[in-house]
Amino acid sequence: MTSRAGSLQLSRIVAGMWRMGEWDMAPQQRLAFIEQCMELGVTSFDHADIYGGYGVEALFGEALALKPALRERMQLVSKCGIKLVSPSRPGHTIQHYDTTAAHITASVENSLRQLGTDYLDLLLIHRPDPLMDFDEMAAAFTRLRGEGKVRHFGVSNFSRHQFEALNRRIALATNQVEFSPLHLAPMFDETFDGLQDLGMAPMIWSPLGGGRLFSGGDAAGERLRAAIQQVADELERPFASVVFAWIMQLPCKPVPLTGSGRIAAVEEAVQATRFTLSRPQWFEILRAARGHEVA
Repeated sequence: MTSRAGSLQLSRIVAGMWRMGEWDMAPQQRLAFIEQCMELGVTSFDHADIYGGYGVEALFGEALALKPALRERMQLVSKCGIKLVSPSRPGHTIQHYDTTAAHITASVENSLRQLGTDYLDLLLIHRPDPLMDFDEMAAAFTRLRGEGKVRHFGVSNFSRHQFEALNRRIALATNQVEFSPLHLAPMFDETFDGLQDLGMAPMIWSPLGGGRLFSGGDAAGERLRAAIQQVADELERPFASVVFAWIMQLPCKPVPLTGSGRIAAVEEAVQATRFTLSRPQWFEILRAARGHEVA
């Protein structure tokens, strides 16, 4: 169950770790969750230096240290480029972006220490930085690859033009963007078209709209939920599985992230790799999401 993002092999579903600090798990429980994910074929784990107030990578690393041999069978993804105001970073006086070579390098070194690993499979720049210098970033990536500390590079939340500008300087593997039936922008702003043209799979954060697909909202949200539930009933599949399948049916082959510490939720995402929607079912959900016909 793999998806090609450049030459990088990621599992078809990626386990997102950004909420791990909220899961209230002991180290052994975190290890058990990691192992259960891997048994389901979810071998890629998505991090960022800032997750959990700069604490999640250490929580994951603490669990991985209980069974270091797992590292050879998993892919570790992290991100950098955002500086949060945090008690763990007293030198940060304002939340801002930093995509300088010095910060990228320091962030990687810290992520490696926290995760207890010698290398990252994939490093992403977390957000576009108005002060980012494409040449400086590419040079930093080249040095980190040469040192064996990062094997592949990518970006997150970049526009098509920003992605292609950096990709001309150093080969990128993916662009991780927000996408769900509640957030359709990448489908229509050339993000997905550009990646499909380059043969690269986007990674998808918040595929379930941060949980908003399940409850709350206005009449439009209710209409969308009803359309998804109708398809779920027709296919006899879980609601969440239908959403993941709907996303993965796009020809750019998106790789969605989960965000839950419940293994049952990860399993529902994995279920989505086993079926496809008919075109009418797929467009029923799109119509409900947009609130109008395609033409």
